Amino acid sequence: MAEIKKIVLTGGPCAGKTTALVKIVEYFSGMGYKVFTVPEVPTLYSTAGWNYLTPNRDLYYQGERAILETQLTLEDQFTRLAEVCTKPVLIVCDRGALDISAYIKPEEWDEITAMAGTDANGLRERYDAVLHLVSAADGAEQYYTTATNATRYEKADEEGLRIARELDKKVINAWSGHSHLRVINNHDDFNAKLSRVIKEISHVLGLPQPLEKERLYKVEVIDEIPGAIESEITQTYLVAEPGCEVRLRRREWSRGKVVNVHRSKKRISEIEEIETERQVDNNLYEQMLQQADPYRQTIRKRRQSFIWKGQHFEIDTFMEPVSDLVILQSKGVADEESVKFPPFIRVLEDVTGNSQYYNYNIALRR
Repeated sequence: MAEIKKIVLTGGPCAGKTTALVKIVEYFSGMGYKVFTVPEVPTLYSTAGWNYLTPNRDLYYQGERAILETQLTLEDQFTRLAEVCTKPVLIVCDRGALDISAYIKPEEWDEITAMAGTDANGLRERYDAVLHLVSAADGAEQYYTTATNATRYEKADEEGLRIARELDKKVINAWSGHSHLRVINNHDDFNAKLSRVIKEISHVLGLPQPLEKERLYKVEVIDEIPGAIESEITQTYLVAEPGCEVRLRRREWSRGKVVNVHRSKKRISEIEEIETERQVDNNLYEQMLQQADPYRQTIRKRRQSFIWKGQHFEIDTFMEPVSDLVILQSKGVADEESVKFPPFIRVLEDVTGNSQYYNYNIALRR
């Protein structure tokens, strides 16, 4: 059977998914992959006459239930097609099952997932990766338009932009807990956004990628972070061969949501590396802890993730083995772009490229 990878391409209104899908099909078909694209199911229903703004709550509820069931059926059918292919297969879902939860009450969401014989955790595990393209309504307002989607209700006015930003954050929150959720920033040049999408999918497929320095800043949080998604991270480094870094991470969110991820990163040249990730269950996680690197301590930190002016940030507040250290990472900002620091952050020092602040070295026993 061919190797099959299934990813979700999602995001808020006017995020560039349609253009990105065209680029994905063209690029990875040229790399020897059979690419299937699962169409956006809510749009199928909207163009067929269903309206999620209907005042008829029963009609709305049954519509969302139908969308979920259709989504799962379509994905399963494309997976069956993939299983008889001779080439490696990439299945790209134009939105995924968990997107629906951003548009429905929590209790209704629990009901329709139970009727479908699943739950939020089961739905997350259906996908190898989730790429969230940030809405143009957040940081790229000049490009926000409804012209490319006749069924879009978030209009290009101040109220529409506000609704679009809220939906964007709700969708990210719905997918938080996925072991390979990546948020794709808005960029001054849209091609940079598309390049980031290609890079992240290449990473999922295990294709070599150029080495990239994350932008790191030692900071102080001086005010509340609006809309931040908070989690607790326990990070253990495992014994590995020279030139290879292996990390075991447990990440916990509110309401008991826990995800364990095993990551291996190996440099194959001066300019390229291969990075692989896989989710592991609690039993395997406990077994793998027996392989902990005796020369490195366990890292414990609190993470706050948020979007500001179209850029995705993560703030890590370390608790062990160091304290009083707060590091901000600006995710996916192109080399030629400036970081749009939010007003609730005071930057103390730019530590980009300073190996002293790499987690791998912070864990080193002194």
